[in-house]
Amino acid sequence: MTTLTLPHPRCIARGGHLRHHRMRAITFIEVLVVMIILSLIAGIIGTQLLSVPAKAKVDVTKIQISSIEGALDRYFLENSTFPTSEQGLEALIRLPEVGVIPKNWQGPYLKANSAPTDGWKNPFIYRSDGRDYTIISLGADGVEGGTELDADISSKNL
Repeated sequence: MTTLTLPHPRCIARGGHLRHHRMRAITFIEVLVVMIILSLIAGIIGTQLLSVPAKAKVDVTKIQISSIEGALDRYFLENSTFPTSEQGLEALIRLPEVGVIPKNWQGPYLKANSAPTDGWKNPFIYRSDGRDYTIISLGADGVEGGTELDADISSKNL
């Protein structure tokens, strides 16, 4: 009596021959290549996401400067002069105590308890002779000069 042997389930009959199909294992190099590709994608996306808040700080700073300019215009309309550098932006919040004290001060001209800061929480530089003014933020690095996010932002070139 002969016994009939059935092929293993992973074996397939083709053209009268049995062929064994092996499950292909993932090699270490393939895993490493996939990890590298995923890391590159995450790096690209991550830097894009991190640059959004940084650019938003530039926009916030420009909006702050525009807001301060509006307050300075109201101050000028009532007092016929801008606060001097010595009086600073604090003159928009409290009646100045140094220099020429304005007689028609109707402030506060800004809704704040202290002078406003830029998007990086640094104080603005305010320069004025009473007739004209410049408001400057030193950018992300807080140092004069710079490029891109570190560039100074001035009321003269908004």
